[in-house]
Amino acid sequence: MNYYGGKELAAAFRTVRKNTIQVAQDIPENRYDFKAAPESRTVAQTLAHIACGTNFAQYLHGERVDNLAKLNFPEIMQKAAADEAKLRTKPEILAALQTNGDKFAKFLESLPDSVLAETVAMPPGADPATKTRFEMLLSPKEHEMHHRGQLMTIQRIVGVVPHLTRQRQEQMARATAGNGQQAPAAR
Repeated sequence: MNYYGGKELAAAFRTVRKNTIQVAQDIPENRYDFKAAPESRTVAQTLAHIACGTNFAQYLHGERVDNLAKLNFPEIMQKAAADEAKLRTKPEILAALQTNGDKFAKFLESLPDSVLAETVAMPPGADPATKTRFEMLLSPKEHEMHHRGQLMTIQRIVGVVPHLTRQRQEQMARATAGNGQQAPAAR
């Protein structure tokens, strides 16, 4: 009996995407062109990358590809870059984050344990040589969290306190107000 299947993958992904959308909403559109370093993506490019990031996983597992050596990765990467480049404005990016996130979460919910247990052969020389679809479907959430961490650092740089920090500060203020103590200073 599995305790974590498609329904749980979808719920976890929805939580991550909800937080990413909040970060995207909190960053002013006039800061969407900000780059933390010359060779890095702008805020807009990072958010577009996140918004389109589930497309490959949905294709791979929706088509039930069983061997990554069968894929033309340069072609896939070109298509991904073209999809990301179409998203230019904050409203377009927010809409894509919501729409693509909903689509991917519904896809995850639809996957029975039997599909999640299937193995996929990795490219020659990879270690391990195979992974389950379940293992692979954890990656889009992990990938998004990686980039959201970057965006939360950028929020600090451009003068925005991340929403998760604001929520924690509010909780601490309520808790200390309840016992008569002074709330700790914001970080």
